[in-house]
Amino acid sequence: MSQFTQQVILGLLLGGIYVAVALGFSLVWGVLNIVNLAHGALIMVGSYITWTLFVNRVIRAPLLFTFLLTFGINLVIVSLLLLLFTADFRSVTTTYSGAGLHLGSVVIPYIRLGGLLVALVLAGILWLILNRTRIGAGILAVGADRDAAQLVGIDLRHLYALTFAIGAAFAGVAGGIISTFQSITPTAGDPYTLQSFAVVILGGLGRVSATIVGGLAFGLIEVLGQSAPGLGSGYANAIAFVVLVLVLIVRPRGLLGRLA
Repeated sequence: MSQFTQQVILGLLLGGIYVAVALGFSLVWGVLNIVNLAHGALIMVGSYITWTLFVNRVIRAPLLFTFLLTFGINLVIVSLLLLLFTADFRSVTTTYSGAGLHLGSVVIPYIRLGGLLVALVLAGILWLILNRTRIGAGILAVGADRDAAQLVGIDLRHLYALTFAIGAAFAGVAGGIISTFQSITPTAGDPYTLQSFAVVILGGLGRVSATIVGGLAFGLIEVLGQSAPGLGSGYANAIAFVVLVLVLIVRPRGLLGRLA
């Protein structure tokens, strides 16, 4: 039983990382209708900033164009990071990197626990921005109906640029979290783009709470799948994506996605 509890806790902690990673991705996709393939590269920018210290043209572009554009941005960012930092592995090591909170036979790593707490704080900040500020009201209005928002005087280009900037900032913070428990390279963010996509799809597009649920669920499924008898870490992502497909068959808009 203690082993199962340990796996559940580790899954939720991993899910917290996915929440942090996917918040900015969800915001940009939900408001700008851009599936940002440069998201992983933006995460790595945040990782390298942490290590060093211790889109206006697409408003009405077809979705395929945004794929190509953000993929190009991803290549540029990764190339610049390779020039600046090379492909060597780097990591951030703290005095508590290997330490954890012991609850009987269950161990909660401080690094992962801190990542979960930061993710929840980020989610709370994003919720406050969207629901308690004029900027947030504008973002939600544009996400719901950009034409109506423009008719009432909302500057789409300004708001879209601001939305993308917020998403990039959240990606950078997520990269800072990741750098504390994972060695980083310029291309290390690529898997997180796919995982962000999966988290947003699983939880549902349009709500901060949906991203939280999607991230925690995805992390939990991945860790439990990895510890299943006869399966190893190589199957973890595959199991998570199989569950994602099954959920979408039952709930096409995700676990908490808006119906309209």
